[in-house]
Amino acid sequence: MDSKDFWKLIDDARALVTDPADAQDVADRISDLLSERPAHEIVAAQQLLWDLMAASYRAPLWAAAYMVNGGCSDDGFDYFRGWLIGQGRDVFERVVADPDALAELPVIKEAAAEDEEVECERMLGVAWDACRRVAGEQLPRGSFTVDLPALDPEWDFDFDDEDEMARRLPKLDALYG
Repeated sequence: MDSKDFWKLIDDARALVTDPADAQDVADRISDLLSERPAHEIVAAQQLLWDLMAASYRAPLWAAAYMVNGGCSDDGFDYFRGWLIGQGRDVFERVVADPDALAELPVIKEAAAEDEEVECERMLGVAWDACRRVAGEQLPRGSFTVDLPALDPEWDFDFDDEDEMARRLPKLDALYG
């Protein structure tokens, strides 16, 4: 499995659910689809997932998640990025490049109107669940690595600073400010 296969897996899962905005349902379908694959592909999927988690480990995105969810711990940021991966490649790449683009997504507009958080912890376990179904055991120890980059020091400010957040994320501020 390579990144193209991984993104196709997500697209296929999104096509199988009634509401692709339901990140939990998408994650369940991803796990189901992974369960149909050999164990080595499931392990590869876990590494690809964490490669995407590392690629999205960016302070501007964390600030956006903080604004969208009314706060965002380190675990909360993981769950937010899990949700983002479940939105598919186009959304993921667009939002990682420009976190303020979140404000253009219908699911974010709806979440803002309903005062709902946007996250999907379940996404982080799709390969674990698939591996248990296929092999009857957990992912092999040491089968993947997590290498998070350093956060951008230019974004090292208090995310509760409303003026700074509005300046840096004006579209999201229009929804949440």
